[in-house]
Amino acid sequence: MLKLGRVERYILEEIGKNGCIHMTLLDPENFSPQEIAKCAKMCEEQGTGAIMVGGSILHSQTTLDECVRMIKENVSIPVILFPNNVNAISKYADAIWFMSLLNSTDWYYIIGAQMQGSFLVKKYDLEAIPMGYLVFGSDTAVSAVGRALPLPLNKGEVAAGYALAAQYLGMRFVYLEAGSGAQNHIPPETIRAVRDVVDITIVVGGGITSPEHSYVVAKAGADVIVTGTVVEKSKNAELLSKIIQAAKEGAASRPWPKKTLSPIF
Repeated sequence: MLKLGRVERYILEEIGKNGCIHMTLLDPENFSPQEIAKCAKMCEEQGTGAIMVGGSILHSQTTLDECVRMIKENVSIPVILFPNNVNAISKYADAIWFMSLLNSTDWYYIIGAQMQGSFLVKKYDLEAIPMGYLVFGSDTAVSAVGRALPLPLNKGEVAAGYALAAQYLGMRFVYLEAGSGAQNHIPPETIRAVRDVVDITIVVGGGITSPEHSYVVAKAGADVIVTGTVVEKSKNAELLSKIIQAAKEGAASRPWPKKTLSPIF
């Protein structure tokens, strides 16, 4: 079994301390390297736990490398790649979500890209964090690009089945994705349905644009909350701080015991 690395240990420890942590997703296509570094620094100052770098569409490997390098020079928190294809791998990052889009209809996004990219991950000595990736809704770029058979937002048992399969396949994280710029976040009932059946870490992203959203998603059982569009568009440090604080408060208000850390292998 793939052993836990430094970044994954850090994530689990932060979840253990705070109940739920926040990560910021930044798309290199929407920034210059200088701008993305400045934005990442602001996010770190407001309390985000890690910077994820990626997007549904990525045109330039050179741009990715320069952006990741600049972020690394300006923050002390982990920088994690959120890849959409084999071109989205940078040697300057700390780790990579090594994920499979489980509800894609295209083998490439289930295992093909992973097979092709695995040699670069090894060559660059990136920490690979195994993740099952689930896409909801059909009106987002990630759904179109990933050729997903979108999961229904209000059918929690379907998402729970996929998430449990991810756990049994050995994945240690499952990402419930509403999509960048989504009109609605994943409903709390769906998150709770997944939480009730899996022991692995739950990441929720898409459509979380306010402290109220953050609170509800965390209370429902998300271990990690990801926001991207709200940061990129507003660059509002105060709003981001409130979203991060609300995630901690939502986790603290859960009606079940505090999550214990996953075993260290």
